[in-house]
Amino acid sequence: MSHPADSFSAVNDMDGDNVTSGDNQQETERSSLNPYWIVGFVDGEGCFSVSLHRNERFAGRSFGWQINPSFHVYQHHLHGDVLRMIQQTLGVGRLHTKGQGSQVDVLTVQRRHDLLEVVIPFFERYPLRVKATDFRTFHEIVARLNRGEHFTRSGFESIVRAAYTMNANGEQRSRSLGEILDGSSETERQAHT
Repeated sequence: MSHPADSFSAVNDMDGDNVTSGDNQQETERSSLNPYWIVGFVDGEGCFSVSLHRNERFAGRSFGWQINPSFHVYQHHLHGDVLRMIQQTLGVGRLHTKGQGSQVDVLTVQRRHDLLEVVIPFFERYPLRVKATDFRTFHEIVARLNRGEHFTRSGFESIVRAAYTMNANGEQRSRSLGEILDGSSETERQAHT
């Protein structure tokens, strides 16, 4: 399956000059963003995150917690066209505002298929610098979720611990690591009684 992300190096060279060949003319017209420019932009304005939400529907599957990996890129709405160009280049994601009354636009990719087939391969091919460690952890977590490791106690705890090492060691999380792990143990006990 060919995907827009597969043609980045053919569309743009490292210096940002568009390459025009018969095979790549459609991609050239579709996007003028150099993949290395996207990497730099994401290093400054992007985020790889793994959120955890209490959800009783997941009591029997992932210990009462829903694990949601996502990739975000932020920009003030006055320059939101940059996010649209990144979205068009990658071929995935949705655009929205950061919140009610916010002047920040966000490009978000949450579909696991899009993360596995587009976002992760893109940043493997064009490595990040600033966000490299978070990306590697994110990649590992998404792969482990895809294998269903979060359905076992040890896999769930390992994934949650890895998620809490990301983004300044989870300093901005609303729940502590202990609350998540203790809460999952209580949910498991209730499911078995």
